[in-house]
Amino acid sequence: MQVEEDILGPGYEAIVLPMEDDDEGEVVATLVRRRAPGGSRRAVLYLHGFTDYFFQTHLADFFTAKGINFYALDLRKYGRSLRPHQTRGLVRSVTDYFPELDEAVRVIRELDGNDHLILNAHSTGGLVASLWADRVRGRGRVQALILNSPFLDLNVPAPVRGLADLIKRGVARAPVRAVLPIVLTTAYGMSLHTDHHGEWTYDLEWKPIEGFAVHATWIGAIRRAQRRLHAGLAVDVPVLVMCASKGLRLTAYTPEAMEADVVLDPAQIALWSTSIGPHVTCVRIPNGVHDLVLSAKPVRARVFDQMDRWMTTFADTQAHPPAMETT
Repeated sequence: MQVEEDILGPGYEAIVLPMEDDDEGEVVATLVRRRAPGGSRRAVLYLHGFTDYFFQTHLADFFTAKGINFYALDLRKYGRSLRPHQTRGLVRSVTDYFPELDEAVRVIRELDGNDHLILNAHSTGGLVASLWADRVRGRGRVQALILNSPFLDLNVPAPVRGLADLIKRGVARAPVRAVLPIVLTTAYGMSLHTDHHGEWTYDLEWKPIEGFAVHATWIGAIRRAQRRLHAGLAVDVPVLVMCASKGLRLTAYTPEAMEADVVLDPAQIALWSTSIGPHVTCVRIPNGVHDLVLSAKPVRARVFDQMDRWMTTFADTQAHPPAMETT
């Protein structure tokens, strides 16, 4: 493996995972590693969302302080894995991400010797993680899922969602790199970054305030994945789904963006969460933002407390959940 010090500095390593080429050429994913002190055999793997990459070092601090080795995967065409010839974030299917998930888990379990793995995923990563965990059920590859505002439905009015499904064949026939005329709000990015109203510093090339272009091919892939989840998955490990207590649709930044999910609808997340598997806990976080661990300090403290208590109750004590339990 190609291992080097990560851009986050001492304590973090970056492992390049070569993938098969696609129609744009070379493809890689990047596994970021930070080991917990004391030789732990427990690990967590973090997956980011759309227009995103791993930079949340306080999340790594939380897990390593509990003696859990921390890993984060920058998926193909995002962040550390983005190459100059690639279209940012573009895939034809969310299953395109499965090979890098398979390889990351192989490194974590077989090469690094971890035998207990939690998959922690945000937004689009939460959708990908759910479908991947469903595919590998019964194999013991993962022991629990913690999903942070997973992208389980389109945050648009119901008639628009219906229209999107009606025209999905047309979307599938669109040119691969056709961009939809969707203007994304800058409210979320402005609520996060220190250049505007937030407290976080990150690479604006990899996570721009205005987001990535939305390609027809990508939205088609997302909608197919969401419909698959809505039909019902059978993830066979405990699942924690966390989302904000309130969602807002904003066209521009207002102070309310600091205390609500302005990207997804938390009510949709809560509604579809129990389609993931038979053992799901859904927690709503007052004043949470889309990426809950980037909420205001008192709010994210509540997020970490909920994660801690849930892991102690479920993820740390059992490999498989009780049959057909939903909480």
